[in-house]
Amino acid sequence: MSRKRPQEEYNNSPACRFKRWLNGEKDPFVGTLEMKPPLMEEDPGPPYEPSDYEEIRKKSRDYSLNKQLRGDGKVSRAVSILVCVLMTAMLIYAVSYLPSVGAESNPANNEVPARYITQGLQETGSVNIVTGMILTYRAFDTFGETTVLFIATCCVMILLMVENQEKRKKLKLDDYGLEPLQDTVLKKVAKLVCPIIFLFGIYIILNGHLSPGGGFSGGAVIGAGMILYAASFGFTRTQKFFNEKIYVIVKVTALLLYGLIALHFFYTGANGLEHIFPMGVPGAILSGGIILPINICVGTEVACTIYAFYALFRRGGL
Repeated sequence: MSRKRPQEEYNNSPACRFKRWLNGEKDPFVGTLEMKPPLMEEDPGPPYEPSDYEEIRKKSRDYSLNKQLRGDGKVSRAVSILVCVLMTAMLIYAVSYLPSVGAESNPANNEVPARYITQGLQETGSVNIVTGMILTYRAFDTFGETTVLFIATCCVMILLMVENQEKRKKLKLDDYGLEPLQDTVLKKVAKLVCPIIFLFGIYIILNGHLSPGGGFSGGAVIGAGMILYAASFGFTRTQKFFNEKIYVIVKVTALLLYGLIALHFFYTGANGLEHIFPMGVPGAILSGGIILPINICVGTEVACTIYAFYALFRRGGL
């Protein structure tokens, strides 16, 4: 018959020591282990109350208490006033030497605008003198403006583009629901108006060398029509004919074509020399040499840019 052993004797027995070693309470080489994690010190909190911070901020900006700030403020105001006065005096002095409007000595009345007016129709084939000047004599200048639109869109895509579809669904970016997509009146009106908007934008682009208009204004009209369509029927339906792949192909192709056309035009000598783009009969749709294809490229670029800005800012994708 076993007897009950005292607790102290049991604690010193090999069985008890082995059990404590298995449970991690005892290490024969180190001694008793500290099984409980140390208590975390309580967060003392901010040294000041929010009201104290506000008081410190007010005192640091108080001119009566902060002499250095008071001196810097006076110097800054004096320098600002002096710079504004000097700039105003310089501008007034420069303007006083300009010739009066319409004077023969006016810098605008030189051989450049005279060449545009007298020989513009013959050298560009465009009835619209402004369009002929912008897209032929200054075609590379306009190409720079179109490139700015391309770069701006790329920057917005880098900042706002969400390519991961799972992340798009998690962030609920497929459709914010900000526009009344279930609005029957809006859908009926958009179904009627959108084709008219697209046709009008195409007309402005193709008619740019014959009357006021061109790629920039026509592209803006088409871009507005695409925004109306997406807002009325949703991006899912819009992506059936205009998605990210089509956007990249159209935008890059338009910019490259513009650059190649302008490069060929200037490489062949420009200035009315013969090139692969026939001048046609002035006043006809198929006339104006390089103006018509460049207008199409510019209009395509502008339309894609306007729609891309809307789509990227609204849902992080096209």
